Amino acid sequence: MSKRKPDGYLDGQPLHPESLMMGYGYRPELSQGAVKCPIFQTSTFVFERAEEGKAFFELAYGLRKQGPNEEMGLIYSRLNNPDLEILEDRLTLWDEAEASAVFASGMAAISTTMLTFLRPGDVVLHSEPVYGGTDYLLKHILPMFGVRAIGFPAGAGEDEIAAILGRAEAVGRLGMIFVETPGNPTNALVDIEACARLARAHSAERRVVLAIDNTFLGPLWQQPLRHGADLVLYSATKYIGGHSDVIAGVCLGASELIGQVKGFRTILGTMAAPNTAFLLMRSLETLKLRMTCQMKNARYVADFLADHPKVARVHYLGHLREDDPQHAIYRRQCSGPGAMISFEVVGGEAEAFRLLNALHLIKLAVSLGSTESLAEHPASMTHADVDPEERMELGITPAMVRVSVGVEHPEDIIADLRQALERV
Repeated sequence: MSKRKPDGYLDGQPLHPESLMMGYGYRPELSQGAVKCPIFQTSTFVFERAEEGKAFFELAYGLRKQGPNEEMGLIYSRLNNPDLEILEDRLTLWDEAEASAVFASGMAAISTTMLTFLRPGDVVLHSEPVYGGTDYLLKHILPMFGVRAIGFPAGAGEDEIAAILGRAEAVGRLGMIFVETPGNPTNALVDIEACARLARAHSAERRVVLAIDNTFLGPLWQQPLRHGADLVLYSATKYIGGHSDVIAGVCLGASELIGQVKGFRTILGTMAAPNTAFLLMRSLETLKLRMTCQMKNARYVADFLADHPKVARVHYLGHLREDDPQHAIYRRQCSGPGAMISFEVVGGEAEAFRLLNALHLIKLAVSLGSTESLAEHPASMTHADVDPEERMELGITPAMVRVSVGVEHPEDIIADLRQALERV
């Protein structure tokens, strides 16, 4: 067994997450001295004795309580795998979570989590806008299982959300509040603490779980658990992976809740593969370096766009005015503006397409959070399956372009945008 969860201290002082990413949970001496955790590319694991196999399965399926010094043994890679377990230990550090579960994609994490806690007749109250895949799950898939989805606009005040929640409870039991903040692609913020208060106030008969999709800001610039969230979700494809070479998802929170999520993950088979875990452990070592560089670059890019005559509006958290109600939320729950920028060109879809088609350094592609800068057209790409009228109401206009700022030199990113804007 190559896994061990260390105490995270050195000479009595707690180590920082960026230091712990180099070896937390891993013992090289148990893997032939390999400095990096090997890929445990195996489907099954050998038991030393039949009694050991029985004990492992009892714990895996909750047939008895785990002993005080008892460790869950390895059984089968759909249940557990050394790479996944070490990765899950490290992922808890930035968000200060008790436990985490890794999935084959961000949508696997979201869908498995929702199926864990929602039941027929339930209502899920959710912020809008959300990622297009999540929007489709909420509005087209969950209703097939008797779950209603009711949205509220990102940026709404607590009273407005409470009023919508009251109408939601008229059609079913509130089972979950699902929030994506900042919202994709508008960067609109949702007050996590307000949603936490509402979730607690409606948890009399059954716990209402507050789940936050934190993909846009990542674990560096926002920690939702500190503000009352029960669960934090990521598309680990994005900043956590950060190299456009892996698809994965993560759910973090209290051990009791993550245990339930992992139970569903085992049966649904939505776990990540060992090679995926290996790549994510590689990426975690440079997470702070990459995200810090991207955030700094984004400030320069956003300032350039805000001053350009062919840009009608810029959606960037670093530009929030102090008199904007969103500014107070930003100061309270965010530690940085991140590297996501949406802006609207003067004109419409045709002008946005001209800009996108003229880019050279910036790649015309969906996804975000990678080392390379990426640009896309939300209305016709990532949010194409959102109802057209809803898209306009949510501010996802035909003129909007979304840019994920990478680690290139900021002057080069700006130069590419400048020459592309000349075509608009």
